[in-house]
Amino acid sequence: MADRDDEQQGPLTRIASGIFLHTEHTIYAALGLLLAITALTALIDAAGLTWEALRALGGAEKILEVIDRLLFLLMLIEILHTVRVSMRSGKLTCEPFLIVGLIASIRRVLVITLQSSEITHAKDWSQEKQALFNASMIELGVLAGLILTMVLAIFMLHRARDDGKPAGDETTSSGS
Repeated sequence: MADRDDEQQGPLTRIASGIFLHTEHTIYAALGLLLAITALTALIDAAGLTWEALRALGGAEKILEVIDRLLFLLMLIEILHTVRVSMRSGKLTCEPFLIVGLIASIRRVLVITLQSSEITHAKDWSQEKQALFNASMIELGVLAGLILTMVLAIFMLHRARDDGKPAGDETTSSGS
């Protein structure tokens, strides 16, 4: 059916389609390059933070900062993978975005946990700190629900795939 559609298109439509396809690939390539540069910069920054934490025998705050940077780097790599797969297959899959959302939610949980820990260990407990702690607990509950939902969605996507391969697997099956 696609062949019949190609035959019915005029030469101008085919030329415009080709130009748009090349433009899309050029933008994907530029985006991929910028993501790769950003990821390398984040990796260097994370390595520096890790070195500082090791030298200072970093406490919880330093360790959390290192983990935060590493999770950010993981998010960048997942997005870069998505761009690469989209360029190769011409399809945009939702699983990598769910994974990025999952990583971002986990990052936020870690930050809230550290902030809540600092609040609860403070000597001067006030109504303002109590309200902040309550808001943090509500946000943690919402994030827990969001994380469970994303994990369930990823699981269902894996189960729904015909070939049993995870999204983004670039090996082609016969007939593709």
